[in-house]
Amino acid sequence: MNTLVALCAVGAEKILGNELKLLGYKLVSNAPGRVTFTGDDDALFRTNLCLRTADRVYLQMASFNAADFDQLFDGVYAINWQDFLKKDSRVVVDKVRCYKSTLNSEHSIQGMVQKAIYKKLGDKWHMQTLPESGEESDVRVYLDEDRALILLDLSGLPLHKRGYRTDGGFAPLRETTAAALLQLMMWRRKTPLHDPFCGSGTFAIEAALYAYNVAPGFGRRFALENLPIFNSRRAQEIKCAEAEKIRTDVEVRITGTDIDPAAIERARKNAEHACVMAGRALNLIDKSNKVPRPDFDVADFTDITAPYESGLLICNPPYGERLGDVEQAEEIYRKMSCLFDEFKGWQLGVITAHKKFQECIGRYATSLKSLKAGNLDTMFYMYTGEEKQKSLKSDGQKSLKKRSAKNGNRSRTR
Repeated sequence: MNTLVALCAVGAEKILGNELKLLGYKLVSNAPGRVTFTGDDDALFRTNLCLRTADRVYLQMASFNAADFDQLFDGVYAINWQDFLKKDSRVVVDKVRCYKSTLNSEHSIQGMVQKAIYKKLGDKWHMQTLPESGEESDVRVYLDEDRALILLDLSGLPLHKRGYRTDGGFAPLRETTAAALLQLMMWRRKTPLHDPFCGSGTFAIEAALYAYNVAPGFGRRFALENLPIFNSRRAQEIKCAEAEKIRTDVEVRITGTDIDPAAIERARKNAEHACVMAGRALNLIDKSNKVPRPDFDVADFTDITAPYESGLLICNPPYGERLGDVEQAEEIYRKMSCLFDEFKGWQLGVITAHKKFQECIGRYATSLKSLKAGNLDTMFYMYTGEEKQKSLKSDGQKSLKKRSAKNGNRSRTR
């Protein structure tokens, strides 16, 4: 049994924990931005392939007391690194996190950990100098109150890099954050979903992958695949098992609009790449089914009305940090109040870093959730109302109705 650590956005630990439990793994503990759990050897690959809200997955190599550098060196040296790294691996201690520990110089800790790893490898392989010509293997160190936690990266690129987004445009929302917000809203595939500020299409695409049971990691590789512990045969079996779970026979109504035609073009391309990725996964099990694409259209958010009685509006509108300025963002928020009238019966979820969002939109949210989105401290505002969402009978995919613009052409940078 292995002990693993999955990282996530600060505030999304419970959501990630629920994902891990659904995969059948036992939770051990959590801390801000990370969840520790146990799993079998399959978990090393399966979690990277299947987790929607995790940013990275690490294998816990050791946990020991390290009040001084001698203890730190000895603890790292005691690990059987020769079983997990290749002779030409280039070991990088990519990050160090210290909290209330005697050792608090990140640079010195990095150097000592790397020295201990190379000393162990050199002693085991009887080599004075290691070539470091192969793939990079990243190690992360946490020092909490003189307790060292040594982790080996199994993911490589952050897991929000699914592989389907070739162009994110300006200030795109991370895919893992979008997946977490969909879980916070308890969205289900029978519920219509629309993003009125769709940008590169992240909400809609992540919703589609979830609705059709497509594992988000099918379109990429992981650092695990460069390690000697990687079992390629078993990984292929896990991929096939996950491909069997993909559903193409379910009705899903996912749409997105944006005032910027270039953004809509990006969203369509990204959605196409995501669905092609799903199609290739189905090819692994000799199926040629097609995963339907979300629908995207050019429209200002003030010119759309609800095509169904109820559903979910979810969005990441500009908030002045990266796009436009604060005054422009506040004007957009004031205009967003029209969505409550045009989408009566719908739930609304909005993520923003702007502190005056509720004041501008003119309504207090039913509930709030703080999240760390990249380097920004954001708040997710959920307007869910009192009534339970009704089940819908659909006569097929409807297009969003457009109302004539009252104020002429409007433009917004996206």
